[in-house]
Amino acid sequence: MTYYRPLVQHGEARPQGVVELAGGALWFSHAEVLSRDTPSHIIPAGLIPDPILHRLSGHRPTIAGLDLSQPQLMGILNVTPDSFSDGGDYDGVEAAVDGARQMIAEGASVIDIGGESTRPGAAFVSEEDEIARTSPVITALRANSDVAISIDTRKATVAAEAMAAGATLVNDVSGFTYDLALAPLAAQAGVPVCIMHAQGDPATMQDEPFYNDVLLDVYDFLSTQIDRLEAIGVLRDQIVIDPGIGFGKTLEHNLTLLRGIALFHGLGCPILLGVSRKGFIGTIGKEPQATARAPGSIAVGLAALAQGVQFLRVHDVAATAQAVRLWQATR
Repeated sequence: MTYYRPLVQHGEARPQGVVELAGGALWFSHAEVLSRDTPSHIIPAGLIPDPILHRLSGHRPTIAGLDLSQPQLMGILNVTPDSFSDGGDYDGVEAAVDGARQMIAEGASVIDIGGESTRPGAAFVSEEDEIARTSPVITALRANSDVAISIDTRKATVAAEAMAAGATLVNDVSGFTYDLALAPLAAQAGVPVCIMHAQGDPATMQDEPFYNDVLLDVYDFLSTQIDRLEAIGVLRDQIVIDPGIGFGKTLEHNLTLLRGIALFHGLGCPILLGVSRKGFIGTIGKEPQATARAPGSIAVGLAALAQGVQFLRVHDVAATAQAVRLWQATR
């Protein structure tokens, strides 16, 4: 199989024959050709096969009412006692709703609500506990806001309760492999979904993760899952993809995915990146305290926006929103 990574550029001064990336302001004139058997090489964009070129260039329709020609910020609201950097910060419905409202005021267009920690080594949470943590918060937030709400869960029962309470997107860190009832539920409900790649489950995922080629292996997994969800009725243009930084990946795996992230535009879906406060940022940035990693998180996020990523999933909404505004103004 052959893969095509667009060499993404920006600016109004463009040579002839350029191709717009995902129907947005970025563009490319060449692409890197990748395969598992031969060395990579560069070709003009016009030599990319038409089906792939169409997916690379095609306009991304709105998802959950969001205009994907502009970067979108997904605010992280973990209603858990043990998440790696904010566990316990949103204990109770009132605290969680106040936190969500603050994120919205700061610039979040999606609130991602999760009731099960997925940090490395995290323990399993029952469906009953997960529902008890998430559904009342969604109900209370929806009563006073029309913001897009994402339920961060691997479980169909939890997602069903969340959608009944007002959630508008299902974000599954297992890529719809953990609970096989979840994808048909999302298809029947007609809600957009986010497919994330993870190797292993949270309890074991950082135990010596291995890939033949991390960039291509993650691409193939996402491609397979997109096809599977399409086959049961989920529309491709309502699927978001996430390479799953830090989920069964070493530091070098993470960096390889970040350097090559434009490859995933070839799947024809918007891309979400979740790197906020993660361990590799602490390692490279020399910051052991997770809550002090906003500068490194923002640096990685802006680098991803420059490669056409549409969503950033973040803890530090105000700081990220400010950085994005300045990044846009200077470009």
